[in-house]
Amino acid sequence: MAAGKLEELRLYLRQQPVMLALLAVLVVIFFLAVTGLSRAYHAQRDALGDRWFTRGAADLSARKYGSAVTEFRSALLYSRDNYTYQLNLAEALIGLKRTSEAAAYLTNLWERQPEDGLVNLELASIAVQKGQTEQALRYYHNAIYAAWPSDQEGKRRDARVELIEFLLNTGARAQAQSELIALQENLGDDPSQQERVGDLFLRAQDYEHALAAYRQSLKLERDNRASLAGAGFAAFQLGRYPLAQRYLEGAVAANPSDTRSADRLKMTEMVLGMDPFRRQLSVAQRAKMVVVDFTTAGARLKACSAARGLALPTAVQSSLAGNWARLKPQVSEGELRRNPDLVEAAMDLVFDIEHQTSVTCGTPSGTDMALLLIAKLHEGN
Repeated sequence: MAAGKLEELRLYLRQQPVMLALLAVLVVIFFLAVTGLSRAYHAQRDALGDRWFTRGAADLSARKYGSAVTEFRSALLYSRDNYTYQLNLAEALIGLKRTSEAAAYLTNLWERQPEDGLVNLELASIAVQKGQTEQALRYYHNAIYAAWPSDQEGKRRDARVELIEFLLNTGARAQAQSELIALQENLGDDPSQQERVGDLFLRAQDYEHALAAYRQSLKLERDNRASLAGAGFAAFQLGRYPLAQRYLEGAVAANPSDTRSADRLKMTEMVLGMDPFRRQLSVAQRAKMVVVDFTTAGARLKACSAARGLALPTAVQSSLAGNWARLKPQVSEGELRRNPDLVEAAMDLVFDIEHQTSVTCGTPSGTDMALLLIAKLHEGN
């Protein structure tokens, strides 16, 4: 009896490892099955999310913002915390001008990745729309110094350009000039970008740097009509009239419908043709110019004094008119050739008349404007 029980016990002990092994195998199989099902479930969710995202991205690219918002929201149902889905949804919302909703997503994304350049750039744009100057500046600078992917490096430049536009629009001209100089240093050999920076320098009234940018553009693309016009205008503003003439002639030749360059060229030619202080003029040429300038200023003084409601103050009018009348008999080509000091006296009076009449009778045009520009060119000489 006891021997039988002992044999049963031995049989049970021999069978227990096999049973445990079988149970272990069943547990592993069950675990693998559950894991496989879980993975299949998540893979299916990811696939559905990616499918909706792909549709949304296509509609976003096509500026179908309403459809894109719906599709990105559908994608987020399958991957609620997906960073890329949320970022694209924010961009679509911005396209619909639903900036408050977009800002909520972007702020959340910024808290997760404050170094993301695109998020900072979008937040900067929203801050600009809301008139939040300090926040806009902070986000723009974050975007400029963010770690952009190599295939999106142009976004860094775009961020700086947006910042410059913002500074110019708010009147922060000095800051804009500093940002422009930094931008110009990293442009490389791209004539269109050099032209764009030249345009921005013009808006900042930094004509020296504008001229340098346009000249760099023209080195790379010599017939760029916009750069020719820009360089001509910058040189004109700097009072470098021979250089302005060369660029403006090129601009008009390249684009005959460019009336602004044509007008500036005409004024440039007037200045060069009426400036008696230009180098390499003969004595006879100088004398002839002074006679023309003196006569032009006298006519301007007479017209300004006669204009209804715009008469010069009596004392000023009498002084200028008297000085002009006293000097007139001496201002002839023969006298001017014999007496070089008379050139200075006559032109001082011409410049004085043009300055005074521009204050009283408004900005002149034509030859009187040319004389005013010549006066500005020789101020302090």
